[in-house]
Amino acid sequence: MAIERTLSIIKPDAVKKNVIGQIYSRFENARLKIIAARMVCLSCADAEKFYLLHKDQPFFRDLVKFMASDPVMVQVLEGERAVSKNRELMGATDPKKAEKGTIRADFAVSIDCNAIHGSDSLKTAAVEIAFFFPQIDVYSQSVVASGNI
Repeated sequence: MAIERTLSIIKPDAVKKNVIGQIYSRFENARLKIIAARMVCLSCADAEKFYLLHKDQPFFRDLVKFMASDPVMVQVLEGERAVSKNRELMGATDPKKAEKGTIRADFAVSIDCNAIHGSDSLKTAAVEIAFFFPQIDVYSQSVVASGNI
C-alpha cells in the first residue's frame, strides 16, 4: 500500500482539556507517524481562509469564531491509508453518533466542539497541509529523509 499524508487539527476544546498526548497516542498506536506539528493561534482571517469551502454554510461564522478562540495543535500524519485511518480514529462529526472509542466519542462535547479535524481526501490533505506547512511536499518522502522538517 502507498504511504499517504493527511492533516489533523486538535481543536480548541480538546487543547483546553489537555488531551493532546492521549490523541497522539491513538495516532501512534494506529501506526500513523507525526512528521510535523505545531501549536497555532488562528486569527479569524486565517480560520476563514482555511474553512473557505464552508463559507455558505450556516455554521461558518460559529466555526471560524470557535477555531480562533484558543490555540489549536496542527499535525501532519503519515502512514498507510493515513486519510481513512485518521477518519476512523476521529469518528462521526457528531460525537453523539460517533462510535465508542473514537476521538470524538471520548473527547468531544457537541457537533460544534468536536475535538478534531481531519482531511477528507488526499486532494484536500494536500491543500490543507500546504496551508499550515508550506515547506512539506505532500507526495515526497524526501523531506522526512533529509531532516528538513
